[in-house]
Amino acid sequence: MHVLILGGTSEARRLAELLAAGPAGPAGPLPGLRVTNSLAGRVSAPRTPPGEVRVGGFGGAEGLAAWLREHTVDLLVDATHPFAGTISLNAAHAAATARVPLLALRRPGWRRGEGDVWYEAGSLTEAAALLPALGRRIFLTTGRMGLAAFAGLAGPWFLVRSVDAPGVPCPPRMEVLLDRGPFTLDGERELLRRHRIDVLVTKDSGGAATAPKLTAAREAGLPVVVVRRPPVPAGVPVVAAPEQAARWVREAQAGRRLPY
Repeated sequence: MHVLILGGTSEARRLAELLAAGPAGPAGPLPGLRVTNSLAGRVSAPRTPPGEVRVGGFGGAEGLAAWLREHTVDLLVDATHPFAGTISLNAAHAAATARVPLLALRRPGWRRGEGDVWYEAGSLTEAAALLPALGRRIFLTTGRMGLAAFAGLAGPWFLVRSVDAPGVPCPPRMEVLLDRGPFTLDGERELLRRHRIDVLVTKDSGGAATAPKLTAAREAGLPVVVVRRPPVPAGVPVVAAPEQAARWVREAQAGRRLPY
């Protein structure tokens, strides 16, 4: 059985590890499983998961459907970033075209807690429109791919954190911090203090690796602009944990009815 994981996330890597673990009793995978991990190639030094790895796009939904057929893929798991909306739409279309079962693996989003001052935005453009009324020193943690939405803001100063250096266009007044999570609460507290941050901007990526910034902002009483994640395509079953996705694969491999 051939499983294609659309990855690039810690959940995708964990799923690949579970499927590559070998027979380990009733919880382990069955023999005869081939796993291919697909990485978009947007990070210069990705953490490589176990199994076969391919890097780069497929050429849209039709290209992915052709790849599924050509490589005899039996199961498709969309374990991409919660904000990789285009890839998820392509996966849904390709799976339907190639008649391959599809499962979405998505970590749960963050939830507002007591003391949080959150402003929700439907897009990076909406987030940028909120900033002039909220503060002047912005901690921008939305990644390097969407900086164009903030390029027209000449007043605020931005601290931009990303794994790789951003390109242009970008805000005229900014400092770039190249770093990769997980981050600690003490480190995030110090970052906000040292740079005199008065607004945090983040995508609702979920997960524990980058959540300490939300706690640090809550403690400091700072407003947080949270960009909502796009929905999973209609009709695609969703699980929140790699263990659930591994069970889905095991059930299919054993010839049983898919649990989701």
